[in-house]
This record gives sequence, C-alpha cells and structure tokens, in this order.
Amino acid sequence: MSETSPEPEDRTTLQRNAVGLLGAVIMSAALMGPAVSVYFNPQLVAGFAGAATPLVMVISMIGVLITASGIMQMARELPSAGAFYTYVSRGIGARSGFVTGGLMFVAYALLVPAELALIGVFTHDLLASYGIHVHWALVSLAFTVLMLVLSLRGIRGSLRTALTLFSAEVLVITVLSVIVLAKGGAHGLSLAPLNPASSPRGPSGLALGMVYGVLSFVGFEAATTLGEEVREPRRNVPWGIALSTLFVGVIYLFCTYSEMIGFGTGSAGRLAADQAPFNTLAATYAPWMKLLVGLAGISSIFAVIMNSNNGIVRIIFAMGREGMLPRGLAHVDPKHRSPSRAIWTVAVFATFVTFVVGFATGPFNAYAYLGALLTLAIVPVYMLTNIACVRFFLRERRETFSVVRHVVLPVLGILLMLIPIYGSVWPIPKAPYNLFPYVIVAFIVATALVAVWLGRARPERLTRAGAVLATGDTDAPEAVAS
Repeated sequence: MSETSPEPEDRTTLQRNAVGLLGAVIMSAALMGPAVSVYFNPQLVAGFAGAATPLVMVISMIGVLITASGIMQMARELPSAGAFYTYVSRGIGARSGFVTGGLMFVAYALLVPAELALIGVFTHDLLASYGIHVHWALVSLAFTVLMLVLSLRGIRGSLRTALTLFSAEVLVITVLSVIVLAKGGAHGLSLAPLNPASSPRGPSGLALGMVYGVLSFVGFEAATTLGEEVREPRRNVPWGIALSTLFVGVIYLFCTYSEMIGFGTGSAGRLAADQAPFNTLAATYAPWMKLLVGLAGISSIFAVIMNSNNGIVRIIFAMGREGMLPRGLAHVDPKHRSPSRAIWTVAVFATFVTFVVGFATGPFNAYAYLGALLTLAIVPVYMLTNIACVRFFLRERRETFSVVRHVVLPVLGILLMLIPIYGSVWPIPKAPYNLFPYVIVAFIVATALVAVWLGRARPERLTRAGAVLATGDTDAPEAVAS
C-alpha cells in the first residue's frame, strides 16, 4: 500500500456510540485523579495560601470552567478523536494544529510514564510497610501490561475499569473526610478555610496557590478525545467536561476543607510540610483506613494512566488518519475497534521513558520532572484552543457568534492560564525545573519547523488537517496554513 493511500474505512473508523454521557464524565474525571490530587497538591497550595487552601480550590475550579468554555464550544462544533489538534487546525490553521498535536503528545504521552513511575514507587512503599518487598520497576511493568491489555480490548472496557477505580477512590477519600469532620477536626469546624483573610500572603498567596489548584484540574478536557466514540458527541462531550469539572471540584473543596480542619486552621504550616497529609489524617482519626487510603491512591493513579493513555492514543490515531503522522497509526483492530497500532506505539514509548528516567533519577523524581514538563505543554494547548474558538466562530459560524461565549470567556480563559505559566518560571525554580520552559519552547520551535516543511513538501496533507469529524465527514474547507 502506498504511503498516501488511505486504508479502507472499516480499518480507520473507531467504534461508534460505544459510550454515553457517563463515559465522557468518567474519562475527564478519572484523568484529573481526585485521590492523587488530594494526596499530593493541597500541601503545595497551603505553602502559599495557608488555611485558605479550600478557597483556592474553589477559585481554581471557576477559572478552569471559564477556560473550558471555549473548549466546550469547539467540542460541540467539531467532535473528533483529534480533539485539540482538530480544534486548532480548524480555528487557526493546519500548521498550528500540528504544533498543538505535538504539545498534546508531550502532555499526554509523558503523563503515562510519569504515572507509571509514581504507581511503581507508591505501591512499592505501601507493600514495604507490610513487609512485602517488590522492586518498583516490576510494579510499573505489571501495570503497563494491564494498561496495554485493557486498551487493546476497546474503549468500553477501559472506561468501565476507570469507573470502578474512580468510584473506589472517591468513596475512600470522602469517607475519611466525613470522619474527620464528624470528630470536629483539631479545633472544631470553622469557616476560616473559605475566608480570603486566612491567606498569610493575602491575594498574592491565593494567586500563587492557584498554580497548584489549576494543576489539580488538568485532565478536565479528556472527554474531547471520545468525540468519535461517544453517543451524541456534540451534546455529551461538552456536558462531560462541565459535569466532571464541577463534580471533581466539589470533591476537592470537601476534602481540602476536611484536611484543613483535621490539621487545624492555625496549623497550615504542618499541612504544608506533610508529604502525605491524608495518611496522617487516617492515622489520627481512622487508623483502620490506612490501608484503604493507600489502595485508593493506587486506584487513582491507575485510572489516570488508563485515561491519559486513551487520550494520547486517539490524538495519534487522528493525526495518522489525516497523514500528519504515518498512516499506519490510523489502523483499527477489526474485532475490538481499537486503534491498536497507536496503542502499541504509546505503550512502547511509555515503557522506555518510565524505565530510562526512573532508573536515572529515581521513580518519584521521574514523576515530578515529567509532570512539570507535561504541565508546561498542556497549558499552551488550552490557550491555543481558546484563540481558535474566537477565530472559528468569527470566520465559520457567524450566525451563532456570541461576544460573551466566543470572545469574553475565551480571552478570560487565556489570561487565567498565564497564572500557572508565571508560577512555573518566577521565582526561578531550582534545577532542573529552571530548564523545562526552554525545553518546551525548543520543542514548539522544532514542531513548527516540521509543520512548515510539511506544508511545502506535502501540502495536500495540510488541506485535510482537522477535517474528519465524528460523522466521518470531511466537511472542512481547505485548511489555512497558519
């Protein structure tokens, strides 16, 4: 088969109507990883915002919903497995879409090995506390194989697994939070955690804490990659994003409030210094839950692994189908209707990165370093999509154009995303974090140069960028080259 000949449609078409609204909600909610975020992020927020940490989570949720508004508008108009790649290709141009696809690869593809390294060391430590010693790499390898098997069997089974894991983790962290509040915490219930005056650094403390608050919601957009497999995608994908963000935001508010009450509103410093605050709460208020808290952490991490893998696989599949990547990556398994070659490609890449970086720096550092890189990659994607929203509705949907929905909210979303970028570069972080922004900038420049070359050497491919939607139609006008 020649390089430019597309495969038969039955081999490049994902399973239609495989999941409903619940699947879209779980895709995004599980990728946000409530237990992981509640375990590892509040202490970082507390370092800046003190006892006002729960308030920061509320502000962050509102900011993310504003940022998501433009993304939901594009998802409603352009349902596609390509997600942000498709939105930016149609709203700004094919070359910008190619760069967006590259940034999505960095964000999602690095999230898989980052979480594989984390689940390896987290499970190793949990087992070691009970006298069972298994090397972290063996744990990571076992979960890699499980991820691969579930992914190859199709999206429906993957999301069922994610739903089970998500339900388990939410149940555990919610029950522990209820116990803490029922016992009155350290010094009784109080509204201080929702008072801006509780931030020792004032408004600046809230803003700096918001860097980590926003990061807790990264993954809200995951439902967009189900654009070709969810029923009624123009309705269910936007609703999936909104409902998952609200649901997870309420979980964050409730759990961080209980954390602050559990440690005491006057002891925010102790929370900020605690590397595992939920374990501390379990030991203090419900010792019988210590194992359950650990298992909920494993559950949450694996749910993130599964859904980040599902997301990047579908981005690669869509770019392969449109010739922006090798067309072989658009192959779909005829039995399970899963993008099998893209799945194998991501699995091999994730395994390589997990073990190379994990052995070189240690598994937890691998999680921290890869997590920092992928965060710097995903935030520009949110901003580009909001820019695409403004341009797309001005150029192609003037009949439905709204100043509020298609200009005001997207611009606010862009401005809000400058907060985590600022927090990542100033004050200048220690090495190697200080190098990561330059790594991402270099990657953007490199992918932009490839996009320019592609436009000159194979311009016919750019005309298809972002064209294939959930209907299978190629209804896009010829793509601009931006």
